[in-house]
Amino acid sequence: MDRSEKHFLTRPTKWVADLVVTLLVWGYYTVGFLVFFSLFYLMVYLFSKNRETSFQRLNHRFYKGFFILVRVLVPQHKWRIGSDVSGIRSCVIVCNHVSYLDPLLLISLFEKHKTIAKSSLFKIPIFGNMLKLSGYIPSTSEGKFKELMIQHIESMNHYLAAGGNLFIFPEGTRSPDGNIGSLNKGAFKIARLCRTPIKVLFIRNTDALFRPGRFLFSTCVPNTITLEILETIEPDYQSKTFSISRLMLHVHTLLSTQSARHHS
Repeated sequence: MDRSEKHFLTRPTKWVADLVVTLLVWGYYTVGFLVFFSLFYLMVYLFSKNRETSFQRLNHRFYKGFFILVRVLVPQHKWRIGSDVSGIRSCVIVCNHVSYLDPLLLISLFEKHKTIAKSSLFKIPIFGNMLKLSGYIPSTSEGKFKELMIQHIESMNHYLAAGGNLFIFPEGTRSPDGNIGSLNKGAFKIARLCRTPIKVLFIRNTDALFRPGRFLFSTCVPNTITLEILETIEPDYQSKTFSISRLMLHVHTLLSTQSARHHS
C-alpha cells in the first residue's frame, strides 16, 4: 500500500473519531447540563443561603466533569497542570488566551472563582442569569451593566480576602497566532484596588485540541496541554513609584517571552 492510499484510508477514520468525541463532549455540555446539573442549579437557587458561592462550586464541578470526560475520550492529548496552580487562593490571576477551552479549564481548577465575561453573554436568557448568580463580571460598565459592575468591584476586596480568585484574560480575546496582544488595564486596576498579589499563568496547546473556528475537536493529534505559573507578583501598591503601566509591561514581557519560547 503506497502512502497516498494509506492517507486516504486514515483521513476518514480520523474525521469519524473527531466527530464521535465532539458529539459526546458537547452532549455532556448541553444535554448533560439540562438533564442532570440543571436540577442542582435549581435547588441551589431555591434553597441556598449563599447562591453566588454555591453556583461557583457547581460551575467548578460541572467543568471538572467536562475535562475528565475529555481526558478519557482523547488520550492522545496529555495534560500537565502545575501542582501549585490549583492551590492558588486570594489572587488576581492573569493568563494568555488561545482557545475557547481556557476559561472552562480555569473554572474546573478553582472552586471559588470569578471572571470577566463578555457583556453580550449576560443578555442570553437563562445563561445570562447564571452568570449574574455566579458573580461573574460584565466586560463593560455601560448602560444597565454599570450598577452590576460597581456592585462586584465594591465587594471584590472581601471576596479575595476570603480565599476567592479572580481570573482574567487581559488580552480580551483569543490570540489568533499565539502572540501576546496588548493588555487591558482592568485586571491590574482591580489588583491595585484590593492590594492583591497577581499570579501570571501561561497556557499552551488548548488550541491544538479545539481550534478556534472549528466545530470538531482534534482528537488524533499527539499534543501536550500545559498550564504553569510564570511568576507571582506582589507589588508595593502604596509606593509613590508604583505604576500600572510598568506592571502591565512586566506582565506582557513575561507572557511574550514564554510565547516566543513556545513557538521557537
